[in-house]
Amino acid sequence: MTTNEVRQKFLEFFREKGHAVIPSAPLVPDDKTVLFVTAGMQPLVPYLMGERKHPQGARLANSQKCLRTDDILEVGDNRHLTFFEMLGNWSLGDPSEPDASPTGSSARPGHSDGFRRGIGRAGYFKKESIAWSFELLTSKKWFGIDPEKLYVTVFEGDATMGIARDDESIGYWKEAFKTAGIDASLENGRISAYPKKKNWWELAGSGPCGPDTEIFYDMGKEHDPVFGEQCHANCDCGRFVEIWNNVFMEYEKKADGPPVGGGGYSYVPLAQKNVDTGMGLERITMVLQGVETVFEIDVFKKIIGSIETKKVPYEKEARRYRIIADHLRAAVFLISDGVAPSNVERGYILRSLLRRAIAQARILNLPLRDFPVKPIERTREYYKENYRLSALPAIIDIVKKEFDAFLTAFEKGRKEVLRIVGKIPEGGVIPARDAFNLHQTYGFRIELMIDLAKDSGHTVDEKGFWEEYKKHQEISRAGSEKKFGGHGLMLQTGELKAADEEELKKVTRLHTATHLLQAALRRVLGDHVHQMGSDITAERLRFDFSHPQKMTDEEKKKVEEVVNKEIQKGHAMTHKEMPIDEAEKTGALMFQKEKYGKTVKVYSAGDFSKELCGGPHVANTKEVGTFKILKEEASSAGVRRIRATVVD
Repeated sequence: MTTNEVRQKFLEFFREKGHAVIPSAPLVPDDKTVLFVTAGMQPLVPYLMGERKHPQGARLANSQKCLRTDDILEVGDNRHLTFFEMLGNWSLGDPSEPDASPTGSSARPGHSDGFRRGIGRAGYFKKESIAWSFELLTSKKWFGIDPEKLYVTVFEGDATMGIARDDESIGYWKEAFKTAGIDASLENGRISAYPKKKNWWELAGSGPCGPDTEIFYDMGKEHDPVFGEQCHANCDCGRFVEIWNNVFMEYEKKADGPPVGGGGYSYVPLAQKNVDTGMGLERITMVLQGVETVFEIDVFKKIIGSIETKKVPYEKEARRYRIIADHLRAAVFLISDGVAPSNVERGYILRSLLRRAIAQARILNLPLRDFPVKPIERTREYYKENYRLSALPAIIDIVKKEFDAFLTAFEKGRKEVLRIVGKIPEGGVIPARDAFNLHQTYGFRIELMIDLAKDSGHTVDEKGFWEEYKKHQEISRAGSEKKFGGHGLMLQTGELKAADEEELKKVTRLHTATHLLQAALRRVLGDHVHQMGSDITAERLRFDFSHPQKMTDEEKKKVEEVVNKEIQKGHAMTHKEMPIDEAEKTGALMFQKEKYGKTVKVYSAGDFSKELCGGPHVANTKEVGTFKILKEEASSAGVRRIRATVVD
């Protein structure tokens, strides 16, 4: 079975069980407190919490795109990925709820139209969830896994929580294994009970929670006694691999419990019982294809096969090839969901992935001119029938621009790393100051420095690096405050200080010009342009923005023309106060959202420019004068800087 076939089988199975197959949510969530969707249940939280009913009913299934970067340095081993798909099925509500009316038809998992609507029947709970999990995994009609290879874990109970062992799940697992002629029990190890740390799901604070039951596959490896005398399902020796987790949300965690033992929380039965399951598509495909790592499944074979060279075979440099394949696959999905490389938030993650990929490609001496094209092509070709992806030329254009912008800096930075480690004994540590200088000068992320140091048997002073980073931010902030003390712009408060009234007018004109400049840059260069920093004095403005390459003379001329045209239109500079979330919905541009309060001012110049800002601004754009670009240059990798002024 291919990866695509495994996904389709899963969805087909649960469609037969009365589930509505819903599309994957984008990787970029509506929740502004997180960067990406990291779990299959994340987009369904409001429904799992009982805050509202899902329009498709109580039974749902899908394959959700996810991205996690917590373990980015582990990518390249046998199991860690940044981008992955999470197969999931859910029951929202008590099994006694009435059935919904079935209508509609099926569709591909990545599409929002045409998928089956309203077929979710009454909810279900442990009995059905466990029975169906076993059926899907072991039935020859579906995945056909040998049931002898399966082991399960349950919650052992916790006296301090006032919750007993999950004997209900144990009973249903015994019934399931019995259908395959297997005697499953706690005594023979087919079923194992673990504490809260292993088999309980809950949020950090109050909310729905409950026990979970995990399904493990026996890979058939010999037990390594280093990990303990006896092997068991949750052993770290590598013999067992978790393939599916069923969470049973049957309790509510309340912040009214005893301070000791219960940790300040009590646990009471939940009115709405939910089932939330998750099975990693790549991992279950690994099991079904009989390979030992996720990087050996069909989709990764295609991607890696497109870049492997005879001079450097995969067997010799597996980790580097895996990093490239993983990171470029992730990049295809991130770009398709609207993320562009930058130095902040989601763009920072994408840029980090692309830079790690180019670093590995360069070390492998891959032909860089055409290098990113083939793996991106293979990735898009494989997934295009299941997900809406950006056009191939658009993806390649973004990736190649990022590669071209970073390649020269990487080569210089790599030489500097070799120079530094050449002075340090093997096993030594690259000092924090040297690491920070590499970051400042060549745009090296900390994870890239760790990679390069590891190649020569060295490590990096990570803690010291972040201390240097923080110190630099504080110095920059202090310098900025000092610079603005006499005649600077306080963007959040709207307070503007100047030596005299005339200077105040000049700075205000330049401030309005900065807004018009950003809008013009986005119109001429594209929506990937975002403010990365700014500085205004009475003589000039300085504006840093995300853009992968030097502007042409024609582009600079066009930007000047657009700004001056809008100035002459005589737009009234208006502003409204509103909640920051409402401001974001209007499409207003903002720089570092976390710096603003709950209520913000949105300044507009007609329909041309709209930004969050404290002001002040000119009353009418004609007061700005004539806008003139003085210089355009590089600020750092992927960031350009414009210096400009206005004249009467």
